[in-house]
Amino acid sequence: MKLTIATTFLALVASTAFAADAVQDIPAAPVAAAPVFTWSGPYFGIDGGAGWLNGDFDFGGGASASEDFNGGVFGAFAGYNFQFDSIVVGIEGNVEHNWNEEDVLGAEIGTDWSGAVRGRVGYAFDKAMIYGAAGWTATRGYVDVPGFDKETETFNGYTVGAGVDFAITNNIFARGEYRYNDFGKQDILGVDVDLDQHEVKFGVGVKF
Repeated sequence: MKLTIATTFLALVASTAFAADAVQDIPAAPVAAAPVFTWSGPYFGIDGGAGWLNGDFDFGGGASASEDFNGGVFGAFAGYNFQFDSIVVGIEGNVEHNWNEEDVLGAEIGTDWSGAVRGRVGYAFDKAMIYGAAGWTATRGYVDVPGFDKETETFNGYTVGAGVDFAITNNIFARGEYRYNDFGKQDILGVDVDLDQHEVKFGVGVKF
């Protein structure tokens, strides 16, 4: 009887040890690496905010004046990014409409459509990216005198700015940006007009 009990006990211990070894020999399932977020690729979006435009008017003969043309802005942007480690470079274009018309000496004066093409350089902190941008910009200025044809001129100059993009998801991002636009000088109805503008805008975009 003692021999039978001892034999049964040894068989049970051996079976338990074998089962434990078999479990330990099963390879662990591989853990999938989390995808790394990247800013590379095309994107587009819409933005809006406020613009503070200043116009300097030189009438000749020493006569001059200055006027502010402030109002809302709304537009769209599109671009392409390339990311190298944490550095992001890209190119972006935008078009927008300004609502900044003012009555000056009985004439309606302001700018309406404007646009820009800019190069961007940024630094990415995973899903947040700060950037600076600079390039070419243009706007259409106009003078509308009652009883006369509306006179328009295209102003060309440069733009510089900085902002931050933040990825809400892998494809949707939010943006906040400051921009300075120097539109240069043009002659409208014999008056030299010099325009520059500050803008603060917020937007949302889709990245592919």
